[in-house]
Amino acid sequence: MTTQAEILNNTDYVPLLDYGFAGVIDTMGDDDAIVRAARISYGDGTKSVREDRALIRYLFRHHHSSPVEMVEIKFHLRLPIFVMRQLIRHRTHSANEYSGRYSVMTDEFYVPNLDAIQPQSSGNRQGREGTISDSSKEGVRWMMSAAYETGYDVYQALLGERATERFIQGDVPYGAYDDVDPLFDDEYPGIARELARSVLSVGNYTEIYWKQNLHNLFHLLNLRSDDGAQHEIRVYANAMYELIKPRFPLACEAYEDYIRDSVTLSRMEIDLLGELLDRESAAQHLSRMMLDAGGPKAFAEQNRMSKRELDEFQRRFGFDR
Repeated sequence: MTTQAEILNNTDYVPLLDYGFAGVIDTMGDDDAIVRAARISYGDGTKSVREDRALIRYLFRHHHSSPVEMVEIKFHLRLPIFVMRQLIRHRTHSANEYSGRYSVMTDEFYVPNLDAIQPQSSGNRQGREGTISDSSKEGVRWMMSAAYETGYDVYQALLGERATERFIQGDVPYGAYDDVDPLFDDEYPGIARELARSVLSVGNYTEIYWKQNLHNLFHLLNLRSDDGAQHEIRVYANAMYELIKPRFPLACEAYEDYIRDSVTLSRMEIDLLGELLDRESAAQHLSRMMLDAGGPKAFAEQNRMSKRELDEFQRRFGFDR
């Protein structure tokens, strides 16, 4: 299994948590590939959107995902098993994981930093909030480490790869085996790795290759980087996004503007907002603002929009009536 120390000088990787990392090892396509895939739908002479940036933003704004799916990214991830399980719920991917059937599992386990240790949230059954004392946090870390060490000792004993005197003599933190003499006989060969691994915790680190198209990756990142997501999966989601941003700057900009930092309004919310704003007064005020800015196009540019986006905004809220 690749260790965190092995990737520290590789700019395509970032170290994460205590023993993990995320890295991009391969990509297929770029922003230009998205543009080319989109324009094949139109054919020659029908390029109504001339600039690549404008076209990509149009695709994201109107949820035209097929061209974005033409791009793929392959990640190399080392992460705790319980974090990997949250990734694997996203079914639109290809993954290959380090196998505990073929190889011996690592003795590295995730122990959270003090600031990541919190009580169970009272209002969110799958979250944490609040504080506990630093001494209690240290106790949590000690107990987790002790449990990991115990589990790994048992794992290696089951494999027959470590002398079992600790178990036979009772020199263990979890109780003596005085009634077992010996725990294993002298010819004990160890059991299969695929069975022995069952005693290990989900805090154990695993390693995977993860390949996904850009559209579905954005969906994953949007969910897993949300403030309501678990801290540890947010660490990986945020790192994965920072790794792809230099490779897909236009697509990432559109993702931020139209997905990550946007909100979706229901029909009822739009109607209510229109009533609160007083559509007629709002439309008149918007017209004055555009006039003061030097026209609709200049006003749109001041607000980081295209003229087309401004027109769509006015139609959505009925300001063009």
